[in-house]
Amino acid sequence: MSSWYRYAAIGVMLTLPMGAQAAKKPESLESRVDRMERVLDSKGLMQMMQQLMELQQELDTLRGQNEVLQHEIKDLKARQRELYLDMDRRIQEMGASGGRSVAPAAAAGAAAGSATSSSAQPVSVKPAMPATTSAEPSQQERQAYKQAFERLKQGRYDASIKEFQGFLKKYPSSGYASNAQYWLGEAFYVNKQYPQALEEFKKVVDKYPDSSKVSDARLKLGFTYYELGNWDQARNTLKSLSKDESGTSIARLADKRLQRMTQEGH
Repeated sequence: MSSWYRYAAIGVMLTLPMGAQAAKKPESLESRVDRMERVLDSKGLMQMMQQLMELQQELDTLRGQNEVLQHEIKDLKARQRELYLDMDRRIQEMGASGGRSVAPAAAAGAAAGSATSSSAQPVSVKPAMPATTSAEPSQQERQAYKQAFERLKQGRYDASIKEFQGFLKKYPSSGYASNAQYWLGEAFYVNKQYPQALEEFKKVVDKYPDSSKVSDARLKLGFTYYELGNWDQARNTLKSLSKDESGTSIARLADKRLQRMTQEGH
């Protein structure tokens, strides 16, 4: 038994009444300590002390697990906030441009996000077709896109990924294609599948250079490089975006992540 537990137990037992013998004849401190030590050597008390040590170890383990869970929850909340900020920014841009350049999905996403806040004002926006639309989409096309996006909003990322992939395969020339490509990358990103997210965001920039989603995809490329620990690529991507989009909300998001990298020593 460790000295700490021995003396702690002695200290506790010294405070207890000594019974009838104490009333008859006072004991010296040395005598009482000797008697307590003999008691501590008993098998039952040894087992009790061992149990106390085991309980302390279990408590330390639970505390460690709790700290890990709190960190993970904080990280998930930060990712969710970034997603909603991304959607809200597009709603604001649409309001400034008369609703000509933002996809219906962005409006739906922002409306869903604002519904969770008691202070948020309801958003009522007439859906606008993407600027690259060459023909009126069919009802099936609209429904497929809407369903894939609904899965994303519901947090059903695996299902959303499959449906966006299916949409792009079935409607490669759709006016919604660039949006679908971006949200496919987003679904991989929030699902922490960063290598796949990186490839999909790159396709937005390479395949749809005139899309309004390019700036968003570049921002998420920087974020994804960050998550992968590719600090130089993350920094270069975000600095370039901040310069190209100077004065915009997307530039502020890029600058904020750059500041975070500096604070973390990356």
